[in-house]
Amino acid sequence: MSAPLSLDEEARLYTTNAEREKYESLATLYGIVVALDYLERAYVRDSVTAAEYSPACTRLLSQYKTMLKLVGDDVPSIEQFMSRYRMDHPAALHRLEVGVPATVEHSSEAGPETGKWVAETTQSFITFMDALKLRLRAKDQLHPILQELVTGYARFKGSKDWEGRSKMVGWLITLNGMKASDEITEEQSRQLMFDVDHAYAEFFRSLSSKDGPQ
Repeated sequence: MSAPLSLDEEARLYTTNAEREKYESLATLYGIVVALDYLERAYVRDSVTAAEYSPACTRLLSQYKTMLKLVGDDVPSIEQFMSRYRMDHPAALHRLEVGVPATVEHSSEAGPETGKWVAETTQSFITFMDALKLRLRAKDQLHPILQELVTGYARFKGSKDWEGRSKMVGWLITLNGMKASDEITEEQSRQLMFDVDHAYAEFFRSLSSKDGPQ
């Protein structure tokens, strides 16, 4: 005979570690959708600038793609997931379906290729900043990521005049002069993070300019 159920006992959704990870992943996915919806509405209301919105949106979209891989067959589609949990977040659903921030989707005079370049360059920024936050310091760890970022910069007309691009090229030259196993110092790492943050903000300011990236 089973023990009587205590009303004071916490109800568990899982009995194994695998089930726990499953529910935690679903909860994280739920949170990403809610956060993205709030962000979209804030951007439409001008509560956040394009420079603030674009990187935040790109990061949420990247996290969403990662979580989809983790939840697997438990989420056949985002529409079914939102229906199952009675989520009414149309702004988030639209952004997830488009796959890029609104600043890219509606860039003035920006064709499909330009939108793709903005998304790729944005991801390069995020990847490089994440590497620095993870305390990667060796040339062979940082150089390939920074090189990809600088290459992405070069696609945009007028980027040669951006202060951020010249600073990133300067850091690329610094890394080029190091041996593969050499590491940048803590002081250099802090300065590099400061410079890439500045370049990131400058890049997204260009998205909201009247001409947009070209």
